[in-house]
Amino acid sequence: MAKKKEKPGLSGIPGQIDRWMNHIEAFILGTSVLLMVLNTVANVIGRFFFGESLFFAEEVNRILIVMITFAGIGYAARHGRHIRMSAFYDILPVNLRRILMVFIASFTSSVMFFLAYFSIGYIASVYNTGRVLPTMGFPLYFIYLWVPLGFAITGIQYALTALKNAVSKKAYLAVNVEDCYTDIDIK
Repeated sequence: MAKKKEKPGLSGIPGQIDRWMNHIEAFILGTSVLLMVLNTVANVIGRFFFGESLFFAEEVNRILIVMITFAGIGYAARHGRHIRMSAFYDILPVNLRRILMVFIASFTSSVMFFLAYFSIGYIASVYNTGRVLPTMGFPLYFIYLWVPLGFAITGIQYALTALKNAVSKKAYLAVNVEDCYTDIDIK
């Protein structure tokens, strides 16, 4: 009887949702970075060639930085790209790494959901102040809606990583990313 090979990732409807979220986040990140570049370049051109900066450039970049940061944390978690201190973890055998990853991912997921909860309270307090961006008149609370969304998506990704490690024989950094090393010959 052939041994069934373990496949990374999610299957069925959760897998489809995860793939769609990945595409949406990648689109948001790519578009936001391009818009930030175009906005900054247009502002520099306006300042040096026409003597006038774009009055809204700083506020647009502020919005885009928040979007990139909080859309990016979920994307990084999905691809196992968050920074990690792994000296102790790396010397462990696969089963202990898997168990440790269940703990690490579960704890990180809990922290992300905790931060999402408190960021909603922060957004409510900003909403109650009625503050708007001075130049564009855009409500300030609207910019920060990405914060709980990004934390929640990241929390979901880490919860899925914990689950994947709990049911798997291999260690995973993310649902789709197996924890493995390739040896590199340095000559």
